[in-house]
Amino acid sequence: MTTLSLEERRAFGSTGLQVSPLGFGGAPIGLLESEQDAVRQVLNDLLDAGANVIDTAAMYRGSEAMIGETIGHRRDEYILISKCGHAIEETDAAPWSPELIRASVERSLKRLRTDVIDVMLLHSCDLETLKKREALDELMRLREEGKIRFAGYSGDNEAAAWAVTQPDVRVLQTSINLCDQNNIEHVLPAARDHEVGVMAKRPIANAAWKDAEQYERYRDYAQPYVERFKAMGLSLDLLETDGDPNLVWPEIALRFTLTVPGVHTAIVGTTRPDRIPANLEAVQKGPLPDQIFEKIRSAFRNTEGSIHWDGKT
Repeated sequence: MTTLSLEERRAFGSTGLQVSPLGFGGAPIGLLESEQDAVRQVLNDLLDAGANVIDTAAMYRGSEAMIGETIGHRRDEYILISKCGHAIEETDAAPWSPELIRASVERSLKRLRTDVIDVMLLHSCDLETLKKREALDELMRLREEGKIRFAGYSGDNEAAAWAVTQPDVRVLQTSINLCDQNNIEHVLPAARDHEVGVMAKRPIANAAWKDAEQYERYRDYAQPYVERFKAMGLSLDLLETDGDPNLVWPEIALRFTLTVPGVHTAIVGTTRPDRIPANLEAVQKGPLPDQIFEKIRSAFRNTEGSIHWDGKT
């Protein structure tokens, strides 16, 4: 276990919660069917280091159950965030219906071995569904019953921009990374105005600097990011990182996301304990130098029309 630690805490919008800048994204530990021993080490190492944001979702296969099994006994040490809205096996209720939302939250509580989930997010429904408010209103009822503390939305673009204007939405999870900057301009200003807590997903940009052939899994999923990265023409030479010759892309990507004004925490999913020290070290270095940050922003603006994220996953 690394001796690095995270002492920084950021106010999570108007929730009153204080979050670590680095959080854990629970998709890979379910979708990759990871070995439980490795997951246990990853989660406990992060908590030991001071990370206090744990994110998962009902649709991430065994992710919720694995989190409950491995760190449920440390429940008072972390802010627990999950997502709901998609169909689950336990009910034939329609996606986004009040019946489905309630059944999904009840299942999550059992799997996560907790009496309350700190934040429950609607998992990327479209704007039309979101505006019907059936799902959001059911979350409000569950909040009144003490089963969740705050409600929010996970998604991008127009739906995210609308969601953050709603008084009941206190947390937003949205895509922000060096290849995916659309939400910086079109969503974050409204989130700041309404004091919404912001979680950045995909902060490592799916390792877009790698060739698609290098991906053992998710090659099709990563391909758009690889194409965007190439279109932006980013290189270490372009960024002129001579002031810090040890800068590498994973660090640059994570620090870029955390440098964006209005981002409170970035969730990184990994099943490999050996990657945790590098992520902790990157976060501890703080914001990127202004000149590097602005060059990445400019590279995106120059190609923005061809790398818009559709927010459907």
